[in-house]
Amino acid sequence: MVEIVYLPRRAVEEARRKGLEISDLILEILAQELKLNPEEVSEARLELASRFFEEANRYLEKGDTVQASEKLYKVVEECIKVLAKVFNIPQVEEVKRRGKWDTWLLGMASTDLSKILKEDRIRLAWKDAYDIHVWGFHEAKYRMEDVKAALPLTEWLLNFAKQAIARKFEKTT
Repeated sequence: MVEIVYLPRRAVEEARRKGLEISDLILEILAQELKLNPEEVSEARLELASRFFEEANRYLEKGDTVQASEKLYKVVEECIKVLAKVFNIPQVEEVKRRGKWDTWLLGMASTDLSKILKEDRIRLAWKDAYDIHVWGFHEAKYRMEDVKAALPLTEWLLNFAKQAIARKFEKTT
């Protein structure tokens, strides 16, 4: 189920001014208030990533490469964040200290996760995602085929994250 929540413009603008992601803030506050365990928070992030992937495909069907680029980027971003948290890599501490993820931290996290999980496609998926984020979304220069080229690795990362996290929580229970 999806719930639409309206937030005061001033609060949203202030969060954005500080470089904070609204969805991250809400998810973290809900997790804390509801005392969600790490597995439940991970499931929520993966659900969000799956929703972004579906939206990206709908935008591609409509020919909207700009929005498709951003949604594909968000899939990879969510997967990196959830994998980083579950596998407790060093960037997670920096995020706690700074209060937010930055693209350079996501890039470093993708490199570290690739090494830890012995899967270089994590790093490559991040590179694709960042590329379409800049040239497909911000600059609106990419063609349909440029954006679609990121689909296979994005989908692979989403499935990989789901499986890796499921295995991790199986081992700890």
